[in-house]
Amino acid sequence: MTVSYNATPVFQNLSWEIHNDRCVGLVGPNGAGKSSLLKLISGELTTESGFANPRGAPSIGYLHQEPQLDPGRTVIAEALTASARLPELQARLAKVEAEMGQPEVYSNENKLARKIEEQAQLLDEFTRIGGPGYAGQVRATLLSLGFEEHELDLPVSALSGGQKKLVGLAKLLVTKPDLLLLDEPDNHLDMAGKEFLEKYIRNYPGGVVIVSHDRYLLDLVADEIADLEEGRITVYPGNYSEYAAEKETRRMHQQHHFDVQQREVQRLEMSAKRMLHWGRSHENEKLIRRAKSMMKRIEKMEKVEKPTAERKDMGLQLSGWRGSNKVLEISGLRKAFDIPGEEVRNEVLAGIDLTLWHGERVGLVGPNGAGKSLVFRLLLGREQPDAGEIKLGPSIQHAYYSQEHETLDDSASLLSTVRRAGNLNEPNAVNLLARFLYGYQQLHNRVDTLSGGERSRLQLLLIMLSGANFLLLDEPTNNLDIRSAEVLEDVLADFEGSVLMISHDRYFLDRVAGRIVELQDGKLVEYPGGYSDYQAAKARLAA
Repeated sequence: MTVSYNATPVFQNLSWEIHNDRCVGLVGPNGAGKSSLLKLISGELTTESGFANPRGAPSIGYLHQEPQLDPGRTVIAEALTASARLPELQARLAKVEAEMGQPEVYSNENKLARKIEEQAQLLDEFTRIGGPGYAGQVRATLLSLGFEEHELDLPVSALSGGQKKLVGLAKLLVTKPDLLLLDEPDNHLDMAGKEFLEKYIRNYPGGVVIVSHDRYLLDLVADEIADLEEGRITVYPGNYSEYAAEKETRRMHQQHHFDVQQREVQRLEMSAKRMLHWGRSHENEKLIRRAKSMMKRIEKMEKVEKPTAERKDMGLQLSGWRGSNKVLEISGLRKAFDIPGEEVRNEVLAGIDLTLWHGERVGLVGPNGAGKSLVFRLLLGREQPDAGEIKLGPSIQHAYYSQEHETLDDSASLLSTVRRAGNLNEPNAVNLLARFLYGYQQLHNRVDTLSGGERSRLQLLLIMLSGANFLLLDEPTNNLDIRSAEVLEDVLADFEGSVLMISHDRYFLDRVAGRIVELQDGKLVEYPGGYSDYQAAKARLAA
């Protein structure tokens, strides 16, 4: 099938089969067309040529990156809209019941029999798709996803991004379509939400296609990986880590075979040209025929396709410098907030202690609302603690990455932002922006026109220009594609400084963190190692 956007082909002659007995991880660089492909499968987009043909007319459930919910409805009312068929059946049942009470129907034996049969058929379908217990099932599903009973009557507009995602998931859980299409379902979810999602996908009885930058999630749930790049799909068996290794192996093999064939072609072409030159110079028809025969053989040779050029990576470099041996010391930190109409305050931080030393990479984890971002705001002086102390080493310079990008000036242009931050002339700023994958036509655009991934790269560029030796990173991989996240991981591994990071990206924490501190119920608990070590330690404690 072929699809274009603004006359530019997104994919051409693309072919792909999806099976109902496996979970497929759909990966590819930002802008490759992953969301467009899901919209094609769901029927939201149409192809210019070819077809997206679901065999046997399966039911399809599609969870968008930003769930399409009615902000005016309550949580429970929105979740009840999951089944479009049930309200139709209820309306038809009410109509049939009303018609059965009309004299011209109940006094006519044949008409009454037909209405009774119609009612029986409608009741059978109503029961089969869960009608009698539907409202209770919806409520139970929302509660199982972590909603409190009182939150079911909140308007959708009052929900966080993660909660909206959970409402969208609840609607899919209730309807159980044959094929699930999940576009970044883990965005905004805390660790508990991600773990629920993993279990649900692993146990799902139908087919699943999931677009995600969460490599940890893809390792746990994917049976195969579909790699969408330059309008083509290549399917790899296994999970994300197996795909990454196999893709690199295939690329190296293909590059080797391509290079060998190119050398052979060049040798044959040179030989043919020499024979042709000698044949014509000495009027030797035999040499001329051999030369032409050799050229035809080269033309008919089955060519090894040149490997796709490796995509250009953002040019992030974080040098840092040593500074103080003790980077950060937090002791007895407390913070509480007033609750409207209540005398007792909500104590978010109940006397936490944390020491961070030079060279450490520490991951700060905990459920949404535990106070992780509050700790950062206190460190940055944007809020004041009720009690306790925060001390930075005397030669520590910090830089902050905000998950909401509020450190950026939305009204400034991309070029002026970078020039001001690095005190750069225009040519140097332009070159630097090119290293971070910004096109020339974007340079004078306002920052608020950038995509989430582009804003993330801009924040990292500004941190690089700051020259800081202590980085406070709040969900730095949220909007980065997988390759950019890997670049960040590699750079942080070599960073001559210290890092404190809030992240729900478990793969990132496994690669970068040497210590995990968990914030829950106002207290900090420390675990050595990365995320997998932390999870194993928690399991041992629970046992």
